[in-house]
Amino acid sequence: MQETGLRNSAHGADKFGFKDLTAVHWNQSEPFLYEQSIRNGESNIVAGGALCAETGHHTGRSPKDKHTVVDALTENTVWWDGNRKLGNEHFETLLQDFIAHARGKQLFAQDLYGGADPKYRIKTRVFTELAWHSLFIRQLLIRPERAELASFVPELTIIDMPSFKPDAKRHGGREGSDTMVAIDFTRKIVLICGSSYAGEMKKSVFTTLNYYLPAQGVMPMHCSANVGKAGDSALFFGLSGTGKTTLSADPNRTLIGDDETGWSPAGIFNFEGGCYAKTIKLSQEAEPQIWDATNRFGAVLENVVFDPVTRVPDYDSDKKTENTRSAYPLDFIPNASRSGMAGHPKNIIFLTADAYGVMPPIAKLTPAQAMYHFLSGYTAKVAGTEKGLVGVEPEFSTCFGAPFLPRPPAEYGNLLRDYIAEHKVDCWLVNSGWTGGIYGVGRRMPIKVTRALVTGALDGSLKNADYHTDQYFGFSVPTSVPGIETNLLYPEKTWADRKAFDETARKLVGLFQKNFVKYEQTVDADVRAAAPEVRLAAE
Repeated sequence: MQETGLRNSAHGADKFGFKDLTAVHWNQSEPFLYEQSIRNGESNIVAGGALCAETGHHTGRSPKDKHTVVDALTENTVWWDGNRKLGNEHFETLLQDFIAHARGKQLFAQDLYGGADPKYRIKTRVFTELAWHSLFIRQLLIRPERAELASFVPELTIIDMPSFKPDAKRHGGREGSDTMVAIDFTRKIVLICGSSYAGEMKKSVFTTLNYYLPAQGVMPMHCSANVGKAGDSALFFGLSGTGKTTLSADPNRTLIGDDETGWSPAGIFNFEGGCYAKTIKLSQEAEPQIWDATNRFGAVLENVVFDPVTRVPDYDSDKKTENTRSAYPLDFIPNASRSGMAGHPKNIIFLTADAYGVMPPIAKLTPAQAMYHFLSGYTAKVAGTEKGLVGVEPEFSTCFGAPFLPRPPAEYGNLLRDYIAEHKVDCWLVNSGWTGGIYGVGRRMPIKVTRALVTGALDGSLKNADYHTDQYFGFSVPTSVPGIETNLLYPEKTWADRKAFDETARKLVGLFQKNFVKYEQTVDADVRAAAPEVRLAAE
């Protein structure tokens, strides 16, 4: 067997059970992985220097195909309402079939860290059959110093083999599906097959940390983070498409991370060493840092359309998917943190892309309201973002990351509540979605407006503003902000049809209330009382 690259020779692929491999390429960097990927016909180089790959019919994660082994460790600790059970015997069969499938193949291996804080990080080894997948995960996780690789012994092992097709009866997967993501928390093994979507790997590390860290008093969060010159860090929670990456990439603040963050007794820390930005409608003017990081050698693009002659990417095209992506290391962002760590946050921003167009662009939340909206995890999906979706559909993903929560949501909610109270954190709700009407009628909230309001929240200037109470959601909204069109702060004034606004706002309030029923028995009375409730004065 051919082996290239720096590795721990005493803890190679054979230790995991691999046999008869033709080659293992260890911890290889961009030039080597570019060459291999191009030679194998996996990808193309586009203008600017990025490597561009297609992920086939899976252009996003497959949460319905994610399975967790149920055993003595997980039976009473995993949130089974949100996770699919997999028997030990099915997982073992799948693992052995993976090892058999790998015979005669070359694999690529990366030894990496999940977690910037040495006290809480997990040593992660990722085996992939695709070279571009190896480059992707190398750019997304944290690379050890080269001197550490010779003695690296993994705690978590991930195997990603898109060419392996699972059998539902044999492996315990979903009937009719050609995809599986299987996680064994006891053995710390993740098996991914049937999908070329690289995001499955990074989210598997996130899911693993989400299981182990709460027991250590660490709050794992689906959020981006940055820090100001005065050491004032901030967290940005939000589902895909709400602006986590865009808003945390602030030229006047240091970027900690764009997607996954831990909050420990010592402060916050990034789980990753890279960024995974959505590139649909990406422009140099609106997002210069992300543009520069994406259009260079070493970046990995997923499903981005490009001109076959000039190789120039067309970031406006959603021909393959709306979920086009760019993966790049944090050091591609000039003002990114080298340590990935900062002190306790002073502000938390909950982002929502409200496609109903009835939420204000920013609101100040009480601690109880913050807990309510964290457990609700609201945004709205619009036509084109998912196959078969027409119009607007609400999405409530508890803790802004339901697919990645192994434990019951209340565990994360209680941890966050305690940290917010202990460190007296200000919490805000920001609508980066629509105003002036529902999606298709109104307009998207201008990014310059959103940035200005977020800046005001972080620099403290909004603390001195006058506030009014939103009549539908009960939170406090500034009455005016310098440089911001006043009507934007009163959503009903941006609609041409006030009756239509009222009907739409009432509908969304009802959706919030209906969704929260399942959490009412797990929260305190003040959180239940923070639910949206129409408070219109009698006319």
